[in-house]
Amino acid sequence: MSGIVTVTPAAAIDQTYRVDGLRLGDVNRAVGVSTELSGKGVNVARAVTLSPLPVRAVVPMGADGRILADDPALRTLLAVVPTDGRTRVNTTILDAATGTTKVNEPAIPLRAEDWAAVVATAGAEIDRIGADWLVLSGTIPTVQGGTGLVDILQLLRQAGDRGARVAVDTAGAALETAVANLDLVHLLKPNAHELAELTGRELLTIGDVASAADELHRAGCDLVYVSMGADGALLRTAAGLWHAHVAATVVNTAGAGDASLAGFLVGLHGEDGRDDPAAAVASAAAWGALAVSSATTILTSLEALTTPVAVQDPDPTTPLSEPATPPRDETPTP
Repeated sequence: MSGIVTVTPAAAIDQTYRVDGLRLGDVNRAVGVSTELSGKGVNVARAVTLSPLPVRAVVPMGADGRILADDPALRTLLAVVPTDGRTRVNTTILDAATGTTKVNEPAIPLRAEDWAAVVATAGAEIDRIGADWLVLSGTIPTVQGGTGLVDILQLLRQAGDRGARVAVDTAGAALETAVANLDLVHLLKPNAHELAELTGRELLTIGDVASAADELHRAGCDLVYVSMGADGALLRTAAGLWHAHVAATVVNTAGAGDASLAGFLVGLHGEDGRDDPAAAVASAAAWGALAVSSATTILTSLEALTTPVAVQDPDPTTPLSEPATPPRDETPTP
């Protein structure tokens, strides 16, 4: 059986508040509160546990996060790399009138020796569970006392050397680094806004997203999976183009992209051992839609799962309900 190892370089404690009528600049009283150990790779791994696939989540974590990680439900899932710093806190405010408001703390820098321990632990976990995927997810921290990001290429090369394919779900400079080294990357999972920024394209229709995904596929990425929120999921591979969509009542969008990536990887494993792209994109859309209907960041059950049929070669003129445009260059003209 295939397995999945996730790496979350910037874990988080997710603090979620439900309020009735958010008032900016005023005192708001929560009607519900939840605290979860989170971070994108942790979210992916916890969702994968709802499937038969073996999974481990490698997480560098400060003392405050390690208290939450000591939960019996997490001990067999997490491979914790202790750090001497604190764990960042991400805050979500849920209000029926205004939707989801998030305040994410920046990634806390890692010592070089802590990152080396993360890389070594990830390699050991790939070997231990026989993983055929390594998933690098979320914000990438800088090296403590330095100016650059931790060396993600070291991690990706090690995974390839051990026979694991690499999936990358990040943004900004780290995503650009992954795109510049597609010989090490098998799956990219940008959302529509990240794809627009990465390619410099305006994404107004399904066809626009497909063209942008084609650009990354031609550059050397085997699988380009784009999560598009209310517009579903789109996948480009050498075998073709697929789109899937599930309508959902939105309660909390936090963690939905992570749930969809978990669904994608679970669905990708065909019964004959080969990749099943149609099942992957359908599963991704279904898990993502189920996640947004939950108040928590972590997907905890598949009981209400509704899986659509993936459509091959979807109508390119279909408009997006959530268009994406690249950021404008605000540099003044000299």
